[in-house]
Amino acid sequence: MKKKQFSSLLICFLAFFLTIQLHAQVGIGTVTPNASSVLELQSTTQGLLTPRMTTAQKAAIASPANGLFVYDTDLKAYSYYDSSSTTWVNITQGRTNFKRIKSTDVLATVLAAELAAGGGSKYLLNTSTLYEINGTIAVNFPIELNNAYVVGLDSNEDKLVRTTGDLFTGTTGGTIKVLTLVASTGNVFNINGGGTQNLIFRDTVIASSANVGVLQSFSLIFASVIQFVGNTNGIIYRDVSKLLLDNQAWFGNNTGTFEKYEGTFATIQKQGGFSDVNGAAIGVDVSSNPSVANGIMYSVNFTGTLTTGLYVKPYTVGTYTGYGFDNKWEVNSSGIPLERDISAVGDVNFDLAVGSGVLTTLTTGVPVKIAGTTTANNFFRASNGSTDNRLLYLGNKKRFFTVNATGSFQATNAANTIYVFYIARNGTVISRSKTYLFTTNTTDLFAFPLQCAVELSPNDYVEVFAERFSGTSNMLTVSLSLFMK
Repeated sequence: MKKKQFSSLLICFLAFFLTIQLHAQVGIGTVTPNASSVLELQSTTQGLLTPRMTTAQKAAIASPANGLFVYDTDLKAYSYYDSSSTTWVNITQGRTNFKRIKSTDVLATVLAAELAAGGGSKYLLNTSTLYEINGTIAVNFPIELNNAYVVGLDSNEDKLVRTTGDLFTGTTGGTIKVLTLVASTGNVFNINGGGTQNLIFRDTVIASSANVGVLQSFSLIFASVIQFVGNTNGIIYRDVSKLLLDNQAWFGNNTGTFEKYEGTFATIQKQGGFSDVNGAAIGVDVSSNPSVANGIMYSVNFTGTLTTGLYVKPYTVGTYTGYGFDNKWEVNSSGIPLERDISAVGDVNFDLAVGSGVLTTLTTGVPVKIAGTTTANNFFRASNGSTDNRLLYLGNKKRFFTVNATGSFQATNAANTIYVFYIARNGTVISRSKTYLFTTNTTDLFAFPLQCAVELSPNDYVEVFAERFSGTSNMLTVSLSLFMK
């Protein structure tokens, strides 16, 4: 009897000891769990599988404990419950407005809500939601951005492809980054932003598409580090308040018109990058005469072998022979002419036989414009304003010019006469430009030179004036040349 009692007591003691050990530390796959752990798992062939459920199933858990941990199969994210805020927190990507779309996903499932929101005819993305594209996604309906963020991790690997129809449509903007975009038979973009939307796309490749497309009526479009490869037709930008194009790379295997500007723009700024224009292609088309308040094209490299194509298809009004843009543009890019206000130039002149000069009647102490029919030459951002002896500045910004004038004349009588010659701005003589000349006979030819730095605003003009300081003679002008640069 005593022996049986002892055995029972020993069994109870061992059970109690093992229970203490089990509650203190547990090892699975190891007999020596780490001293700091309650539970340690070790395996080189298996993993830890947490409960998996949809977002709806997760939300239906009754009275979840603080820190309860599950995997959300809709969001493809691990979630834990935070009782202080009574919400589920996704820990995989650190944000709740997130969806990862993989090439193995069934779009009808992963984008079911977006397709329903788009009436079954398009994917209307959730506003302010980040959609991460993993791999090549073949899209069977067009996408409306709806001010969402569509991003990839590697534009060589992460692609959105639409084999039939347009890729991005609708009336809203958003953000597109680090992706390759393909619309094999349609438009990559066919969006009308209604004048209020913004679109940002950067670090993106647009390739093998029938049309890059149309973006119109946007408040802002910012496109940076974009590669265009093997597209049949390019893009039309229409009625955009601020159009900012940075480092656009148009490769020589694109055809059609690469970029066309139509309508009204507050700002177009195109900077960096290149357009390799070959054959019948057109690099930039402004032939519709877009209204641009401030246009800038700097450091764009235009190259290629043209047949019937053009680097720039120019404005049909408001430009100058051999140039592409109107006076609102500042253009400094290789391969095309320099077009800036600083390059404005103009020249008017006449040259008559000695003895047959043009009479200018002078009044002592009152400057008057020298008479004569001048011929206009070498105008860029300048004209004669359909007026003789005049150069009119037609640039966009105020700047300084060096104005030069020379003339030859004969006196109309032999009386001793002192003449004064000036450059005049807007009909008012510039005193610092004056030159005096003294005559004593009617047989000699007298020449006068004038030079002056003159500040001109758009539509200001300069002319050559003369007056009689003393004496009674008038002047027969044989030649006159007025030049500004």
